[in-house]
This record gives sequence, structure tokens and C-alpha cells, in this order.
Amino acid sequence: MMMDLPMAATADGVRLAVKVTPKAAHERIEGIVADADGRPRLKVAVTAAAEHGRANAAVLALLARVLHRPLSAFTLERGAGGRRKTLRIEGEITQLRASLAAALPGAASEHRARR
Repeated sequence: MMMDLPMAATADGVRLAVKVTPKAAHERIEGIVADADGRPRLKVAVTAAAEHGRANAAVLALLARVLHRPLSAFTLERGAGGRRKTLRIEGEITQLRASLAAALPGAASEHRARR
């Protein structure tokens, strides 16, 4: 069963709930996971360590690549010091949803992040 995408519409784009794994072997979108409260989050792995904002920068860069948006379209709203983050992404919601769905594991698409 496919879990809902962890996105909510805003006036100029979406809010995206993310769970980050820093210091991973590879940078990638790992899928959708449920929080303890049952809400979905996008699970993202980055190779950067969670110090001096490096992991946050790596998450934004990975998502900018995957969602085909400029880095300037991303704002870290909550969770700068934790694994659970809320991002605001400027853009058209239908396009952002399609790009994210295509980047999920198992999606046959060129939208996946590869390094």
C-alpha cells in the first residue's frame, strides 16, 4: 500500500515533511516513512555529517536536483538541528508532486537522484 506523499499546499508551493539520515553511504531518496504519530515523511539519506549545517545543505541540494527546482526555491522552516525537518518549496504543486513521486524507490524514472 502506497503511503500519501508528505506534502501540503501553500500559497506559493508546498510544505514537505522530511526525515534525514546523515552520514549515509549514498545520497538518495529512500521512500516514505510514518512518524510516531502516523504522519508521512520523506526519508532522505545524505553523505554529509550533521554538523555546521552540512547535512541540511546536502538535503536541499539533493531535493533541488530531484524536483528540478533551483536551490533558491527551498526554505528550511523547521528542524535545522534535528533529523525531522519541514521544508517550504516554491513551485507548482502538481509538478512538485509528480517529480517527487517519480523519485521514489520503485518508480521507473530518470528523476531519481544519482551520484
